[in-house]
Amino acid sequence: MSMAPRPDPQSPAPHVADRHDLIRVHGARVNNLKDVSIELPKRRLTVFTGVSGSGKSSLVFNTIAAESQRLINETYSAFVQGFMPTLARPEVDVLEGLTTAIIVDQQRMGADTRSTVGTATDANAMLRILFSRLGQPHIGAPSAYAFNVPSVRASGAITVERGAKRTVKATFSRTGGMCPRCEGRGTVSDIDLTQLYDDSKSLAEGAFTIPGWKSDSFWTVRVYAESGLLDPDKPIRKYTKREMQDFLYREPTKVKVEGVNLTYEGLIPKIQKSFLSKDKEAMQPHIRAFVERAVTFTTCPECDGTRLSEGARSSRIDGVSIADACAMQISDLAAWVGGLAEPSVAPLLTALRRSLDSFVEIGLGYLSLDRSSGTLSGGEAQRVKMIRHLGSSLTDTTYVFDEPTAGLHPHDIQRMNELLLRLRDKGNTVLVVEHKPQTIAIADHVVDLGPGAGTAGGTVCFEGTVEGLRSGGTVTGRHLDDRAALRESVRRPAGALEIRGATAHNLRAVDVDIPLGVLTVVTGVAGSGKSSLVHGSIPAGAGVVSVDQSPIRGSRRSNPATYTGLLDPIRKAFAKANGVKPGLFSANSEGACATCNGAGVTFTDLAMMAGVATTCEECEGKRFQAAVLDHHFGGRDISEVLAMSVAEAEEFFGDGEARTPAAHRILQRLDAVGLGYLSLGQPLTTLSGGERQRLKLATHMAEKGGVYVLDEPTAGLHLADVAQLLGLLDQLVDSGKSVIVVEHHPAVMAHADWIIDLGPGAGHDGGRVVFEGTPADLVAARSTLTGEHLAAYVGA
Repeated sequence: MSMAPRPDPQSPAPHVADRHDLIRVHGARVNNLKDVSIELPKRRLTVFTGVSGSGKSSLVFNTIAAESQRLINETYSAFVQGFMPTLARPEVDVLEGLTTAIIVDQQRMGADTRSTVGTATDANAMLRILFSRLGQPHIGAPSAYAFNVPSVRASGAITVERGAKRTVKATFSRTGGMCPRCEGRGTVSDIDLTQLYDDSKSLAEGAFTIPGWKSDSFWTVRVYAESGLLDPDKPIRKYTKREMQDFLYREPTKVKVEGVNLTYEGLIPKIQKSFLSKDKEAMQPHIRAFVERAVTFTTCPECDGTRLSEGARSSRIDGVSIADACAMQISDLAAWVGGLAEPSVAPLLTALRRSLDSFVEIGLGYLSLDRSSGTLSGGEAQRVKMIRHLGSSLTDTTYVFDEPTAGLHPHDIQRMNELLLRLRDKGNTVLVVEHKPQTIAIADHVVDLGPGAGTAGGTVCFEGTVEGLRSGGTVTGRHLDDRAALRESVRRPAGALEIRGATAHNLRAVDVDIPLGVLTVVTGVAGSGKSSLVHGSIPAGAGVVSVDQSPIRGSRRSNPATYTGLLDPIRKAFAKANGVKPGLFSANSEGACATCNGAGVTFTDLAMMAGVATTCEECEGKRFQAAVLDHHFGGRDISEVLAMSVAEAEEFFGDGEARTPAAHRILQRLDAVGLGYLSLGQPLTTLSGGERQRLKLATHMAEKGGVYVLDEPTAGLHLADVAQLLGLLDQLVDSGKSVIVVEHHPAVMAHADWIIDLGPGAGHDGGRVVFEGTPADLVAARSTLTGEHLAAYVGA
């Protein structure tokens, strides 16, 4: 019997399946990408670098990850696809070798008041099951411990159609955990009526002080004045009890004003629907200021902010209620759950312990499960999303991260690096968009995009190893080893902002004087209490302009010109020069193209298939009616102005016949924060995270205030841009402002006049001031984690 010859074990032929070890991208043209073609090694850690706006996110998220998700969605039935978001194929010629992509981005979690860290992960669901099994007294199913589920009771007659119809009496009840007073929000709102109207005036005299409520408006003022329910000539303070009830709380009622059918509704519910139901960050600045003035939020007196009903709070395990468990620091909660030994729920306890241990492992042990998810920073939100992937057994998966070190102290970056390497070592492809040198240094493969931002970027400047990047001559390579020196001479303070007995969140009765007239940096490990001190403890009325990390929201109709208020002086200048109304020069108003409604594109809905967007044939993507484009200012029509970059527009509106000082001032601020390359009409939805942060900073620079508070302004900034930011901070201080920066970047610490370091740890291990003084003193003392890392950074 003959046997087939066995292959030589020394040189086995590679299996055909092993050839697919690269992700190939050819001809990518998404956003500003210019026919980008690259090959990425699988099962390696690849870091994408480049200045903000160079095309990193366009390549990684909008091309590679988007196509992977689209292809996965296509594997589902048409019925299921109808319930899923529709994704268009990215503009790319070839995409090969893709694997399942898991995206862990920096998108903030939903800011809904009922969303918490516990509900955003699986932890709350498991806790509810645990209490429904072991809690005493037993109050019901897991829903009885859920603050998002109200208790329901009903009784009545129902008709049963089985054989002969018959009517039977039925009762129904469901026990929920929602506090009935605050409806699971933990806070109750109160509206300050003095901010809504002047009660010494009548409606006819213009009593309303609500932004946008003009006396000739059918939908607001006139529906009250001419409803027939109120006397328009009587001062509001002289209204009878009945009139006041109708004025403030009346249910929606049909009324007729000048022959037009309108709905009259009490002022309080109308304000709640038109203002309080919207996200504050999506509002125009003056509307947002009104809401902050008119509405106060206080802790619910019935549930004491726990969001839970009395029954849910009364059920306990070993003396601990679910409200107590959710309020614990997660590291403490993990220890408590670890001490529970109940065989009947052993699988549940194992899963819950694993989830809570993942929080601690990833550096979020200082959070609590009842922390509102909308208050998490971008970096914290991203790490919360990572938790479900840490213990996953999946391999050959592509993990895509967007600046995973955002919001991390240098001490914590090493831990994040270890997590990225662990995901890679399990056989996964890890793609990371990052600016921090510590994370770039651990990459197996680097892709550097640029050379500039916007239209000046979108090409691959370097592809290879980290050492190759250092010697490659690109902007990133040249700045990779940049080190800012300690400030030679520090400015003298012109006073102090006193904070006494600060106890917000984990602060322990902190007393500290923040010097004024200088650049002060507040630092410390993540969760040490920096934001609690700066945002939660600075006394009101201190003239503070705060630029926090809350995101800019806007539709594809929003752009830098609309967000900054730049479009208003431009429209007025066009209107004055042509003798027409300013509304004609808005693509969201009278001047909009009738075919595409000012969008510039027309959308075709294809049900579960990706919708198709085509350039509007009528306006050719210019968004305006042809008649509007006949009006010129300085030789340009409005569409040509919106197509300009900030730098071009600054020159255009700064001199000559198009000189417009109001517009020029806004453009100067945009240029000062490094956004000179942005086009005025570019949709906000296409801006990177760093660009949005700087756009917000430029807007706030116009506000009057002596103290500027910036929350991690280096987030999303390339190494080369940090020097420009430091120059901007110096410019603010030298102009007489006081600048307080919450920051982890060593370059900003080294550049400070004064440092306040909090710690020594996070959560209840922090909340204390561990150092106050100059950067040189901090480096010399090396008494804190920050001091050690800053000393290593400056080479001391």
